[in-house]
Amino acid sequence: MKEEFKLENQLCFRLYTASRLITQAYHPLLSAHGITYPQYLVLLVLWEKDAQPVNDIAKRLYLETNTVTPLLQRMEREGVINRSKGREDARQIIVTLTEKGKQLQADLSDVPFTVGRAVMCDSISTQTVSDLYRMLDDIIDKLAQ
Repeated sequence: MKEEFKLENQLCFRLYTASRLITQAYHPLLSAHGITYPQYLVLLVLWEKDAQPVNDIAKRLYLETNTVTPLLQRMEREGVINRSKGREDARQIIVTLTEKGKQLQADLSDVPFTVGRAVMCDSISTQTVSDLYRMLDDIIDKLAQ
């Protein structure tokens, strides 16, 4: 068998496995508050800047609006966000946090640190993590073109 076809030589497999396992690490922390990982990502975007168009949220998450819309509809039903027509363009849907959505930021404030500690495992330096972020950003930028 050719080396390039071995599973252990596939970058995509390592990225997929790491992503899946990190998402698993988030699950118990988020589900205790009734939030899924994709909903958490939307909240992160809105906690940075509230009142954003659906298109901007989708773009930040590297997703299509038709993927984000059902997620937002569910979050609205759960009282985490509101969706309303834009003032300047009625075709545009603006997403804002409710009080419950804002409160979740405080409720989930320990999540990044808890998952970070689990991933770091006391064996990965801060510099290594910074380097990893930079490398992953390069991969994402290249693939997003």
